Amino acid sequence: MDHEERFKKAEFAAMLGVVGNIILAIFKGWIGVIANSRALIADAAHSASDVTASLAVYIGLKAAKRPPDKDHPYGHGKAENIAAIIVAVILVIVGFEIGKSSFYAFFEPIEAPKSVAIIAVIISIIVKEAMFRYKYNLGKKIKSDAIIINAFEHRSDVYASIAVLIGIIGAIFGKYVGIDWLVYLDPVAGLVVAVLIILMAWKLGQESIHNTLDHVMHEEDAEEFREVVLTVPGVKKIDELHAREHGYYVIVDLKISVDPYITVEEGHKIGKVVKAKLLENSDVQDVFVHINPYSDS
Repeated sequence: MDHEERFKKAEFAAMLGVVGNIILAIFKGWIGVIANSRALIADAAHSASDVTASLAVYIGLKAAKRPPDKDHPYGHGKAENIAAIIVAVILVIVGFEIGKSSFYAFFEPIEAPKSVAIIAVIISIIVKEAMFRYKYNLGKKIKSDAIIINAFEHRSDVYASIAVLIGIIGAIFGKYVGIDWLVYLDPVAGLVVAVLIILMAWKLGQESIHNTLDHVMHEEDAEEFREVVLTVPGVKKIDELHAREHGYYVIVDLKISVDPYITVEEGHKIGKVVKAKLLENSDVQDVFVHINPYSDS
């Protein structure tokens, strides 16, 4: 898959999230008001926040596909990681707001939600799980942190909606059997939603920050690059090799040793072959080769 096709698929997925979340947020918010369900209204707010998150991902993808320039010689791939961090921050804020609203509900009289809320939640679970599976598989295929974290937003919505469903059913059941305190299962579900959102955001945000901080690939992950370099005639030894994940692609910096008695031009040609071989890997976008004179010591 070339870069252009990759970004087309990623941008379509991001816009699908925007449109899907707008529809779900309006639908769940409307039913939440009609059914008098705080948990469903909280779930609608979660979907509304996902609209902003999906837009952030879309903007990040647009920035990431720009070619390298004078100020960004390594390209703009990390724009996707930054978009993922923004999404994680948005999720944390929304989680706290939902939690605060649900907590205050315990200090005021509430009524059990109407049964129509159950239908809205089930529809939401089906739609969100489908969106998660589509985006997660695509994100893995095109190696996009932004799309993967966007997928997990949908999965957090699924978990949240399941908690909402349990809370709504419990509250309605309590009303019919005369157990008044069960009505508070609705705001309890809202609190569970809030905690799930914050935990998900924390985990995914950590991963995105780690990827943004210019970490190098672990030795076992970079082993395939070492094997390729050592197949090049004239390479006596690899002195150093760092493979850095720069968003969805990899940049390789390495130092190799060659025969100290060959000409500078011959050494340069060996370096060019090493670079060409590594660039055959679709994940590698750029390679920087430093030539050292080989020594037994």
